[in-house]
Amino acid sequence: MSIYTGRGDDGKTDLRDMSRVSKTSARIEAYGTVDELNALLGTIRPTDHDDVNDRLRTVQNHLHVVQADFANPDPDEDDPVVRAEHVETIEDWIDEYDEELEPLTSFILPTGSEDGAALHHARTVCRRAERRAVALASEDRINEQAVQYLNRLSDGLFTFARVVNKRDGEPEESPQY
Repeated sequence: MSIYTGRGDDGKTDLRDMSRVSKTSARIEAYGTVDELNALLGTIRPTDHDDVNDRLRTVQNHLHVVQADFANPDPDEDDPVVRAEHVETIEDWIDEYDEELEPLTSFILPTGSEDGAALHHARTVCRRAERRAVALASEDRINEQAVQYLNRLSDGLFTFARVVNKRDGEPEESPQY
């Protein structure tokens, strides 16, 4: 199979159902930003923390499901879609890591160790993916669980960043107003 087909030369691409849409459509923007997030997570992994690595690997697989979900305007029963269990997994991880962290008393700057700062960056890309998904939802029917997953994942990435920074001995800094 050739990596290039030429089918996108006209500025359109295929969805999972083989319908053609503009590469600037809200659907493509949504799953393209999820793809960007997934690639960014690939640059962070591996960290020096095996549990974080395992969770990031799982997240990367979840993000493929999110992309498939967004790329399919009318999924069949056996198509990959984000489910409540995906969201619950992230919530469980946040709750577990919160036990390891001091409660927040103020905003913190997105900084720290190389991996911690990169996880903060990934959180911001995740928030953009969520905004793109919300824009898509305002135009077309999508799986609301996918939007909820991205919302929860951004919280998870924030928590991962805090845990990595704590383990790496990096203090949290509050912004100066």
